[in-house]
This record gives sequence, C-alpha cells and structure tokens, in this order.
Amino acid sequence: MNCSAEKSSRKWPSGVFGGKEAAMVTVAAVLLLLGGPADPAAARKAGQDPWGDLFGQGKPKLRGAMLPGAVPLPRPRPAEAPRDSNKVDTDKPEPEPPAADKPASAGPDKAAEQPPPPPSACRLALTEAIAIAPSIPDIKGAGGCGGEDLVRLEAVVLPDKRRVAVKPAAILRCAMASAIADWIRTDMAPLAATLGSTFSDLDNFDSFECRGRNRVVGARLSEHGRANALDVRSLKLANGQSISLTDRTVPRELRENVLRSVCTRFATVLGPGSDWYHEDHIHLDLAARNNNYRICQWNVWDPLPQVAPLLPSARPEEAPPREGKGE
Repeated sequence: MNCSAEKSSRKWPSGVFGGKEAAMVTVAAVLLLLGGPADPAAARKAGQDPWGDLFGQGKPKLRGAMLPGAVPLPRPRPAEAPRDSNKVDTDKPEPEPPAADKPASAGPDKAAEQPPPPPSACRLALTEAIAIAPSIPDIKGAGGCGGEDLVRLEAVVLPDKRRVAVKPAAILRCAMASAIADWIRTDMAPLAATLGSTFSDLDNFDSFECRGRNRVVGARLSEHGRANALDVRSLKLANGQSISLTDRTVPRELRENVLRSVCTRFATVLGPGSDWYHEDHIHLDLAARNNNYRICQWNVWDPLPQVAPLLPSARPEEAPPREGKGE
C-alpha cells in the first residue's frame, strides 16, 4: 500500500478537535513561531503583557554603563560666583501684580527713602547761644508761597544771656531770622543800654503770610509770602516802657538811630511816608535785587504841636483899605 495514500486517507476521529480547540491550537502555533508565550492566560496572571512587546515597542533595558547611578552630577554653584547677565534667573520669584487701586508705573516713595538734607551753614551758625529758633519743615504753598530752610524765631539771646522774646514767634527763613538776631544783639541792645534798661520783647506785627503785596488781590507775591520779611511795630524794655518806632512822641534821635541801623542791614525798609500801608509799623526784608539794590523809605516825622496855631483874627472895620483894591 502506498504510504501517502494511507496518510491522506487517515482521518481524525470526530469530536477530537472542535472549532475552539482548532483556533487555540492555531494561536499557540503562531506564538511559538513568533517567540511569544504559549499560554496568554498564564502570562497575564504572572503580571506580564503577552502582546506588549509583540512588535518590539517595550522599554529598552539599561546596560551597566547606562545606569542612573553611574552618571556624575555637577557640583553646586558657589554663592559668591557672579551671575550671568544673559541668563534668566529661574530662582527669582515672579513680581507681584500691581494693586487694583495703584497704577503699575507707581514705584516706592523715593522722598521717604532719601535721607533728610544736611543742615545749612546758616542753620549751623544760628545756635541757641544766639537765638531760640527751632527748624520747621519746608513750606510749599500755592503761587510760590513758602520756602526752605525755615525756622520759628521764638527769642533772641543777648550776649549777657538775657532773652528778647519775639511775640508772637515769627516764621522766617534762616537767613532772615539770623539778620533779625544780629540786629537785636549788635545794634538794639546797646541802644537800650543808653536808656538805662534792656529790651525784653519784640512786637511781631507780621511774618510769614501767603499773600500779595500790601494784601492786594492779584498783586505780586510779597516777601512775607516767601517767609523773608518781618513787620516790627515796637520794642519793649525790661522796665515796662514800650518804644513804638512810628510814634512821633519818641525822641527823634532814637528813631533816627533805628532808621540808620535797619537801612544798613536789610534790603528793604518801609515805614511812614513810603505808602499808606506802613504808617504804624516798619517793614524789613531781604529781597534779592540786581546789583544789591536797596530801598529805604522811612520818614521820621517831627512831633505834632501841642496846641493848634490860632487862626488870624477878623479885619477891623475901621482899618484903612488895602492898597490896590477898591472898596
């Protein structure tokens, strides 16, 4: 008998391999040919994916030279090392967004961060041995009013340590306050000695006031508005006597001595006869003008007569007619 014919004529018994069994046999054969596990169910129980590396997409295995522990790390950057200006500092925190009620361009208050300016030469020279004049903040008013290097002149200290109180205290620039103190100490103190006393008070009629000249609306800014002027009405002696600088009854020589003193020291002196605004006080200031020009307008009036002159009597009727006139 032919063997090939015998093999071809041999048949499997019915029921040995059904439809499912034939499919499983086919799958197992394919897996064996591809190198996969023969039993997929057993591979799942073992925690393996039977199809994960079917097409070679699994994670590659690291060899000895590629292990993470074998890669050397760079040393930390020293704290004192300079920074690269072209490199973005990723460690720097992001700036906070501006507040809703504050514009983005508004920065910190630079004036609050800056230290106060050093005292001026005038401030250093005007010590408590010369005047009681504490410094006050600068004044920045409307229309140019105010000034810098301001003091509150409360009293002038005489060489013998006595004080001439300024009533009320005057708000002045340091230079003007220093000029007033030097005037009182150098000129007025010796003048009071000739009267057998010393000055105790200075009557401050006006100092700093933001206004136009002579208080006229719209007029040019007064030196009072610049804290550069003082109006003096009188000086009081320690014995209680008050000397008004515009009083006609005060000895003329005394008033003329005061006139020469202030016109030598101050840039502007206005008193009686200058205008109708200075009949009862003396205006003093240090206004800056070209070529150091000064103004001194103060008329020292003579005393008024005690008795008014008599009016001429009426012409008697019997008097002869005047020449050149008819009846």
